[in-house]
Amino acid sequence: MKFTQTLIAVAVLSLAPSAFAAESVATVNGKQIKQSVYDYIAKDATSRGQKVDAPVKEAIVNKLIDSEIVYQEAQKLGLDKQADYQAREELARRELLTSIYLQDYVKKNPISDADTKAAYEQYKKAYGDKEYSARHILVKTETEAKDIIAQLGKGGDFAKIAKEKSLDPGSKEKGGDLGWFSPATMVKPFSDAVATLSKGAVSPTPVQTQFGWHVIKLVDTRAAQPLAYDKVKEGLQKNLQQRNLEKMMAELRSKAKIDIAK
Repeated sequence: MKFTQTLIAVAVLSLAPSAFAAESVATVNGKQIKQSVYDYIAKDATSRGQKVDAPVKEAIVNKLIDSEIVYQEAQKLGLDKQADYQAREELARRELLTSIYLQDYVKKNPISDADTKAAYEQYKKAYGDKEYSARHILVKTETEAKDIIAQLGKGGDFAKIAKEKSLDPGSKEKGGDLGWFSPATMVKPFSDAVATLSKGAVSPTPVQTQFGWHVIKLVDTRAAQPLAYDKVKEGLQKNLQQRNLEKMMAELRSKAKIDIAK
């Protein structure tokens, strides 16, 4: 079978331009495999940096032949008539066309440099003018957090207690060390509490967030050091494009007549 398929593929690829070659790259039981399908696969491979030489062309054609053979067998068994298949086929078709539409929208509505630079200025403003270095111990209950604050007040070692009791996997083994951060990168109750502390001080009362109860120690502060424009440009553009897509979607929904079955 493989040898036969190879001969077919080689024969197809070696044909001079003709009506057949323009329409298909091979036939399986009289069913054509369209040239356009092969062209799409080859174009996609090329866009990803793959060289589509003779062996690759042969491999693509053989894969299409194998796929067509299985496809025809599935049809013989009536698998394409099953409800689950038809639902999945409809979803796949819908998702593909939706994806192409969104790609086309993004291409036709690029983010300008002016918009990106304006977003960068907003980013710097939100980042703030100060950065903090802090440690924290995260626990489940306020009572446990108060007990830890009491231990620290009696000379307990913050890093040691953090390693023993903190529930934060990201900082636990580092003695609760969070490194340098901007208030904008932390949940508000946490950043608000940090801003009230003096260097070396521990939060006098537990700080509650959606993650649990925190005991915080401010290590140091410094002037803000937001990332340079070139470092965040791509991310800002993606965020702006996402906002554009959300706005476009909201506009389409507002124009659509939607009836939800109850």
